[in-house]
Amino acid sequence: MIDEIRKLLDCYLAWLKDKTALREVNNWVEITTPYLDRHNDCLQIYAQRQNGGYLLTDGGYILEDLRSSGCKLDTPKRQDLLRMTLNGFGVRLSNDSLETVASPENFALRKHNLVQAMLAVNDMFYMAIPYVISLFYEDVVAWLDLHRVRYITNIKLTGKSGFDHHFEFVIPKSDKKPERILQTINQPTRNIAEAIAFSWIDTKDTRDPSSEAYAFLNDAERVQQGVIDALKSYEVKPILWSKREDYREDGRR
Repeated sequence: MIDEIRKLLDCYLAWLKDKTALREVNNWVEITTPYLDRHNDCLQIYAQRQNGGYLLTDGGYILEDLRSSGCKLDTPKRQDLLRMTLNGFGVRLSNDSLETVASPENFALRKHNLVQAMLAVNDMFYMAIPYVISLFYEDVVAWLDLHRVRYITNIKLTGKSGFDHHFEFVIPKSDKKPERILQTINQPTRNIAEAIAFSWIDTKDTRDPSSEAYAFLNDAERVQQGVIDALKSYEVKPILWSKREDYREDGRR
């Protein structure tokens, strides 16, 4: 099983390298990644030399795209959630741009963290219907609290690749159940599912062998079978939000 997972991990890293393109734009280098946004466009970040290192930024794309879709982050609660999410990736907010600073030694790691932060913020805050009041993340927190599930929020784990991965919830091991790592997916797409799957397969060998991974999927709209299959293929258990009560005891034990 270890050899199988190692092969999958090697294939993922090869795909990531082959599908990444570079282009000079004025004094910046535009990095086009294979990760897709909700418009099925490749996410792009920009790099520039700064004080012996590199400044990496999304150029303000993520927050501007959310605003143009009717999702405003103008309440204290949403601002706090935005900052908490960015802090989990070591990314800062500067004039509506998501930014991080890298050295030559940690450039790959910081680039990875910035892209993951872009995906996480877009997924967390995007709402197809602008008048929806609650965020899916908040709904999950309320449900866990309602059923007295013990959990730790916003954990950063380092995988075998050396990349850090941010996980929203960890339910500690008990005498009846193993450690459970839980992510939320507000807008279930295969791209988001594969990113979460990579985070899990990269870190699972550093955790207790019995540890399990779950993903709550917001199924207010139909979830494509390909998303579910992508998660299952990497041993992440998908839970449709409408079926959450079927898994209540999995969290409480």
